[in-house]
Amino acid sequence: MSVSVAAGIPSPSQSVWYLGSVPLRAYGIIIAVGMVIGVWWTARRYVARGGNADTIYDVALWAIPFGVVGARLYHVVTSPEAYFGPGGDPVLALQIWRGGLGIWGGVAFGALGAFIAVRRARVAFGPIADSLAPALLVAQAIGRWGNWFNQELFGGPTTVPWGLQIDAAHMPIGYAAGTLFHPTFLYESLWNLVGAALIVWLERRRRFAAGQLFGMYLMIYTAGRSWIEMMRIDDAHTVLGLRLNVWTSLVVFAVGLALYLVAGRLGRPREVVCVGQPAEDAGATTSDIEESEDTQLPEEASMRDGAGVENRCEADSEAERECP
Repeated sequence: MSVSVAAGIPSPSQSVWYLGSVPLRAYGIIIAVGMVIGVWWTARRYVARGGNADTIYDVALWAIPFGVVGARLYHVVTSPEAYFGPGGDPVLALQIWRGGLGIWGGVAFGALGAFIAVRRARVAFGPIADSLAPALLVAQAIGRWGNWFNQELFGGPTTVPWGLQIDAAHMPIGYAAGTLFHPTFLYESLWNLVGAALIVWLERRRRFAAGQLFGMYLMIYTAGRSWIEMMRIDDAHTVLGLRLNVWTSLVVFAVGLALYLVAGRLGRPREVVCVGQPAEDAGATTSDIEESEDTQLPEEASMRDGAGVENRCEADSEAERECP
């Protein structure tokens, strides 16, 4: 099948530049930019909750390497043919600059790295996860543009004005030159940005318990990923007629919903509390929160004076890590 037209979004003609003999790959640069912006915004949000920005940077030093390794492992395990199948090359599994990072492995392993860092810092995990929620969506929105440079993971043929042009070297077999394809990288990027804006908008209008925003992130992302994944035409394993990533999205959506509901019932404070510090000592009980939500924005609430207790958990020394 082919749909040949002369308009559409052009794909980049180059994805690698050289600084002397050192290759600068667009895919890696874009992923790095997304990570930097995500960590920066997460730190700002965490400080607004009474935390220390250095805690987020320490967490990032654990979460990012774990996340990259996990993302690559998920991709290799779910698409092993290019690496271990007939004519495959196992060495390619190490070449992440060619593309191939599975978000599910990245989130799972990244969360493991973050958990280790949080335990070391002796702070609660919930406020960190909620600080990360919209920032992670923005980081993923930026990272998707790496697929544009690599001319990969696009959707089926289309005649819409924003169809994606693919050059001959990346054209799928069976499609004529000039065929346009759905730019699924663009759809997912826009979906993630809208999701991030929605989380921030909702957070400014009502009070959520610790962990609920991260559950919301899981639901928003997977809701979009499900329908976008079904548009793609790249090779993928299927189960009962659906691509494996669609099933994974449905499972993760259910996990996000469960997290949202359970976190809401637990009602833990969204402000930063040291591990072992009673919530009531942090001046962040549910009743206190509800009384203050009408007059304060969520990111200002952690700075209120009425509680008479400092919620900030500094992480500059072992003495400051310990709870009173």
